[in-house]
Amino acid sequence: MRKNSPSQPFTGRALPWLLPLLVITAAYLYTFPQPNIFYAVVVLLHALGGVVAAILVVPILLRVLRSGSWFTRAGWTLVATGAMLGLILIKTGTPRTEWRWLYLHIAISLVGVALLFAEWLGKRGWLASSFGSAAMRATICLVALAAVGYSARYIRESWQTRNRIQNPAMPPDTMNGEGDGPEGPFFPSSAQVYGKQKIPSKFFMESESCKRCHDDIYNQWFSSVHHFSSFNNQWYRKSIEYMQDTIGTKPSKWCGGCHDPAVLYSGLMDTPIKQIVHRPESQAGLGCMMCHSIANVKSTMGQGDFYLEYPKLHELAASKNLVVRDLHDFLIKLNPEPHRRVFLKPFMREQTAEFCSSCHKVHLDVPVNHYRWFRGFNEYDNWQASGVSGQGARSFYYPPKPAQCADCHMPLEASHDAGNIHGFVHSHRFPGANTAVPTANEDAPQLKLTEDFLKSGALTVDIFALSPAQAAPKLGVTSQAELSTTFAVGEEAESKVTANTNGEVAPVTAPLNEVQPALRRGETVRVDVVVRTKKVGHFFPGGTVDAYDTWLELKGTDDKGQTIFWSGMVEDHGTGPVEKGAHFYKSLQVDAHGNAINKRNAWATRAVVYVRLIPPGAADTVHYRMSIPQNAGNKITLHARLCYRKFSWWGTHFAFAGMPDLSKPSEVGSDYDDRPFVFTAPLNGISAKAEKIPDVPIVTVAENEVTLPVVAHSAPVSEPKTLARKTEWQRWNDYGIGLFLQGDLKGAAAAFEKVTEADPNNPDGWVNIGRAAVQEGDMERARKVLEKALALAPDLARSNFFYAKVLRADGNYEGAAQRLRQVIAQYPRDRVALNDLGRILFLQRKYAESLRVLNSVLAVDPEDLQAHYNLMLCYNGLGDEKQANEHQARYLRFKADESSQAITGPYRQLHPEDNNERQAVHEHVSVPLPALASKHIGTAASAVPSGKARVTSTAASAGAFR
Repeated sequence: MRKNSPSQPFTGRALPWLLPLLVITAAYLYTFPQPNIFYAVVVLLHALGGVVAAILVVPILLRVLRSGSWFTRAGWTLVATGAMLGLILIKTGTPRTEWRWLYLHIAISLVGVALLFAEWLGKRGWLASSFGSAAMRATICLVALAAVGYSARYIRESWQTRNRIQNPAMPPDTMNGEGDGPEGPFFPSSAQVYGKQKIPSKFFMESESCKRCHDDIYNQWFSSVHHFSSFNNQWYRKSIEYMQDTIGTKPSKWCGGCHDPAVLYSGLMDTPIKQIVHRPESQAGLGCMMCHSIANVKSTMGQGDFYLEYPKLHELAASKNLVVRDLHDFLIKLNPEPHRRVFLKPFMREQTAEFCSSCHKVHLDVPVNHYRWFRGFNEYDNWQASGVSGQGARSFYYPPKPAQCADCHMPLEASHDAGNIHGFVHSHRFPGANTAVPTANEDAPQLKLTEDFLKSGALTVDIFALSPAQAAPKLGVTSQAELSTTFAVGEEAESKVTANTNGEVAPVTAPLNEVQPALRRGETVRVDVVVRTKKVGHFFPGGTVDAYDTWLELKGTDDKGQTIFWSGMVEDHGTGPVEKGAHFYKSLQVDAHGNAINKRNAWATRAVVYVRLIPPGAADTVHYRMSIPQNAGNKITLHARLCYRKFSWWGTHFAFAGMPDLSKPSEVGSDYDDRPFVFTAPLNGISAKAEKIPDVPIVTVAENEVTLPVVAHSAPVSEPKTLARKTEWQRWNDYGIGLFLQGDLKGAAAAFEKVTEADPNNPDGWVNIGRAAVQEGDMERARKVLEKALALAPDLARSNFFYAKVLRADGNYEGAAQRLRQVIAQYPRDRVALNDLGRILFLQRKYAESLRVLNSVLAVDPEDLQAHYNLMLCYNGLGDEKQANEHQARYLRFKADESSQAITGPYRQLHPEDNNERQAVHEHVSVPLPALASKHIGTAASAVPSGKARVTSTAASAGAFR
């Protein structure tokens, strides 16, 4: 690189100017990727300059190879090699699969330029005395280049740290503080758009433009439920039509923030949806741009709590001008980094659960329900607090490694799409539990994918134990006492189940498949069936659990073919309503007049009759009272099935053909609907492939079968028998977990004792006995067993957590705090451990330290009720009235409505089966078997006559027709 004379060839004069230009543009392109026109121009300039340089370097290389110095020859050889790689990359582009060649091109080219620059300095007299000086000169240039490269890398990657999901220090004290507030165009959704602008609906409707590079992903998405999230889904469409008819269009934006982007963000949702339901915007669903244009998730409070960004350059991608579109695609292929930064933020990969929480967690408040704050469905909090996330310290089970949403719901699929990693992409079919939409769409592959997902071993059923029938459980111990959530509460808070410690533990015979006890004709026994969540990262079932049919069926048949017991029967040859005495997994809510919430009308909820869901890594123990008839055969086979139907029979018929019975006029208001409904509305124009009411299939998620011998009534009574082998410890543990979560603490402790018999060196049995003893208040018993657990595993977090409870009961606050610090050192995001430590520090009057701990709870969940209560107390202790009042306002916002249960009284009197299900410990009996011959019953799915009409009132629907 020397000063050129006029006699030098053009290549010698042009290239010394072109190389610095290429270096400068390369540095800019690498360090500051940006989705704007200027950056795109620089990309083209660099590519064009590289082509010119590749041509010009050839004669120079031939010349210097004959007469140049060693460093000159090396430098130009590397530059030429880098130029050739650059030409190849212009052809192949620089997707992830070509990164090794891209970085080789950068490295070789820059090293070559550094050597030439060092030679240029030498010819100007700097360190020019010898070959050693030249080597020193080259080394200095290379070190300087490395330092600049490291700085460029640091600046480039700092983007990663800026795009993180973090919760605010303080949540709003009313819903009016969420999103853009009552004057915002999208409120009461929390969603916002940068610049407070509206987004053209076409932006959300041009997913096909993504297909050019992501063909496999597009085809996966096309069948997914995300694609059918809006008014192209009849169940959702009916719920919004009903909502807008009942309480107006504005509250329905609460749903639109996540379901209807092409309608809401363009301003169309101010129009009643019935007027525009068949417009393309209303049929678009969640396209690629909805999720991938989320630029910032503001919190994990859900409710669409994110910012959308409208990238103007998207108009180039969707342009109808082929030249413009091809130029756009060429630039993306040549340098995809700006495209990736716009549409694949770091939190989408690294914080997928927090990202998903923005729509898969909701709450309702005054602008929606004209009542108060309460939690709707919530997939995030119970995952976050569980062992599945790796953040919960107190779980019963932990998977081999933590998992996030995408690990189950976006599994890897083979693909050669742009952006694939080692030949795989994350599936955008989003396998889950929605069998209804593919049934209505007649999409057999998507339906099979969903059914296979449900049957993949995520849950198990175990017909585990038998015991003599005792007196029927007394009513009164309930699992839900007040309204703060329509969902369940798992490990994110302390257990609220009232302990049922009355009476002795009935001796059980278990496991049934191992010990094979004989059943005596004429006797009545209790059969216990255990349902366990194994590969579920959230409550089962999840989602809008007021709308599904999920239940456990137990059927007993003898070797004569007689059905001697049946709980969980389905009418109409297995396609109708589920019998009302079955064991359901759902949330049963009522409105202000005590009518069941069964029309997706969550805004009218005023009380919860019961919620029964199974936490991740936990179990439910279901009790059946079975009488053995005198005419039973010599063997009885018990078959248990965990059954799932995406929407209840009543809900599907309402969505497709429901209309008020005009012959029986009744009142309807914002918080009640007393009208009876019939299913005779016309089916023309519904959002389904065929104009008929679909038969949503019943999927057997898990099942189990055991056959037991039957003997005469005069035969001796079998003595209780148990087997506690090491291989059976988890079955006993599951049985105990189910009893524990019901509040049957004595029964749970007896089951956990069997775990210690099966494997005395397994700390789980001892920990769980201690867990039950702490819940019961027997701290001496807890101390003994927890010390055994700690002797086996001194650092086990759950042992230390419950031992801290014992020490706190002793008044040993410092010892309890030390144990909790051990827990938090391993699980720094366990809210209950943090709250317990904060409370102890408050009791010790260590207010400043308590504030620090309690504020870390709000960093996990800004709506944590216990944290706000304790912070209120701490600030009162410090005399900071202003901050105390701030937390008091949040505490009052999030606390339960303690008077809500009064509404459920009349409903429970009218529906004794639901009142039975409400009890924490309860039994199920068989349907009246003599009546079976005259009824259409079954368990297998078959066609539902679309013209059949039933009349039912809202109040009766949860009972007679679920």
